Amino acid sequence: MSKKLCSRTECLYHDVVELILERAPATSLMRFKAVPKQWKSTIESPFFQERQYKHRQQSGDPDVLMVSVFVYEDGFTDPEDVEQISEIECLRTLVVGSSSSLQIPTPWDNTYYFVAESSCDGLVCLYFPDRSGFVVNPTTRWHRVLPLSGYNQLIIDTGKTILFEPGFGKDKFTGRYKAVWLYNSSELSLEDGTATTCEVFDFTTNAWRYVTPSAPYRIFSRDPAFVDGSLYWFTVDCPETQVISLDLHTEAFQVIPVTPFANAKPEKFNMCNLDDRLSIPGRATSTFGWGQRENRSGGA
Repeated sequence: MSKKLCSRTECLYHDVVELILERAPATSLMRFKAVPKQWKSTIESPFFQERQYKHRQQSGDPDVLMVSVFVYEDGFTDPEDVEQISEIECLRTLVVGSSSSLQIPTPWDNTYYFVAESSCDGLVCLYFPDRSGFVVNPTTRWHRVLPLSGYNQLIIDTGKTILFEPGFGKDKFTGRYKAVWLYNSSELSLEDGTATTCEVFDFTTNAWRYVTPSAPYRIFSRDPAFVDGSLYWFTVDCPETQVISLDLHTEAFQVIPVTPFANAKPEKFNMCNLDDRLSIPGRATSTFGWGQRENRSGGA
């Protein structure tokens, strides 16, 4: 970069620079982090990442995140034949409508992870039952390590293969991101008289803590959905299928008893965030569907 161009860049107000950076593609942001330190600090800040993500949403050019891509030596081996795996690409993005994809380098390559379905503000949560997880921004390459939770340690200590999926979302009043493990106590041999155990990871304290009281009913161990400041799960072992929500601000559970699919099994449905509404579409053999938006008020 020439001295003349550098001097012109330095004359720009930083808020103008931020507006320009918000509109830059991910590949350019990675290069820009190697120039002025203030730019690097801006690009790595959560506030900028949230604004940049919202701009990408409005641009109409979304990406699909693919996690843990297996690369086989012969290119066509049965996915169950793990002995033929030559490489594991932990993160790869594919632009919708395009055949091209981009591998995202990570410090944990060749390690298999699942991805939580409840993403938030462009952040995704990678997890595995018996090891630490990560929260990742695939656009800016920022990541944060999640320490072992009580659930992770139980899986390590007992050797059980029972899989529950964490939820990930944001307290809509304070803006704090939180990861949540909610699991059925009896399935992990916890004889404490509770139906479930709940752990919350708060990014401000960098630690897991237990939430009591936990959910009053056992849950169906499919990925929870994050909508409007709350996480949602299906119940099991109830006379009727219900939905349980956890408000990430109050950290209190609530049962939503009246559902149009009360007499159907939870495995007949999916749960997702559709345009900021809780949507529960039926699977291939069912025509049930349901959408809900909660209206709550509260303070920080």
